[in-house]
Amino acid sequence: MSYDEPADHARATQAPAPDPVPAPPPPAGRRGRAAPLTTALVVALVLLALVSAGSGAYRIPVADVLGSLQHHLGLGGAPLDRVGESVLWNVRLPRVVLALLVGASLGCAGALMQGVFGNPLAEPGVIGISAGAAVGAVAAIGLGLTFLGNWTVPLCAFVAGLVTVSAVYLLSRDGGKPPKTEVVTLILTGIAVNAFAGALIGLFVFFADSGQVNQITFWQLGSLAQATWPKVLAVLPCALAGLLLAPCYARGLDLLSLGERPARHLGVDVERLRLALVLVVALLTAAAVAVAGVITFVGLLVPHLLRMANGPGHRFLVPGSALAGAVVLVAGDLAARTVAQPAELPLGVLTALIGSPFFFWLLRRTRRKQGGWA
Repeated sequence: MSYDEPADHARATQAPAPDPVPAPPPPAGRRGRAAPLTTALVVALVLLALVSAGSGAYRIPVADVLGSLQHHLGLGGAPLDRVGESVLWNVRLPRVVLALLVGASLGCAGALMQGVFGNPLAEPGVIGISAGAAVGAVAAIGLGLTFLGNWTVPLCAFVAGLVTVSAVYLLSRDGGKPPKTEVVTLILTGIAVNAFAGALIGLFVFFADSGQVNQITFWQLGSLAQATWPKVLAVLPCALAGLLLAPCYARGLDLLSLGERPARHLGVDVERLRLALVLVVALLTAAAVAVAGVITFVGLLVPHLLRMANGPGHRFLVPGSALAGAVVLVAGDLAARTVAQPAELPLGVLTALIGSPFFFWLLRRTRRKQGGWA
């Protein structure tokens, strides 16, 4: 038998196929932008909140808004007249605070979803989690459930959101070794879940009375028009719990982005990490849907833009997405209230009109990169 030394030597010394590696690090020009971006987002959020609190049919100058806030905090300032105080503290400020909480929850949930599924197309609304949580809220309304008072609707939304996100996660796995989540499967699963959730909501509408129909319509379109301080207090624990827990998993998400096998070699319990993140995403999504209805594309657009600006590191991406989500939704709610005065656009409709073209662009861009991160 002949012996081909060069060929055999090449086969013997050939290195094994490497494990999956992370996406290339961000260019040098994008490094070190976390602090300026955070500062810019905080400044934008404060300015937008002040402008939003003073804008509407009854206009309040920003200086007067600041004066009233200082007066209530015991830092000087001066109160407004009786009508101005009522409008500011009973109508405007609850709405601004609720927009901040909902936007932060959706932005943070989007960043976590994209980290868990490993692609930039994952978002609670796109893959049906928002719709599933809305079914829970609508069911509580349609069945007249009040067993926990103001907590009933958020609890039902949380349970339904948890069931939905678990189903989407399981159905999107391909069963390989190791299992992977395919983008096409993810989107198709979301279409099916959204269709099924829409059918369930339609059934509740069919059997509901006129008052319940109005409430259900609110969930379908998405709005902050019914914001009150009791609703803020009802959703605050869920939102704060999710927002405080999410950054704790930033390092695990960074390691998971290397691939499941390398993450396991580095000591990450992948399944436990994913289960914990699924719970946090369901908590954040339920908190948002329970008070604002279905508002899509915020969790898709915000993390992706931040990733383009500062790279894929989750230590900034997770809290940054929460902050940017708050900015986007406060601005969106301000536009919804003022663009078509005296009418008010549904906030969910406005975000969908803006977010849908962005989603199409992102889908084409991702396909050109063969599913890689931005």
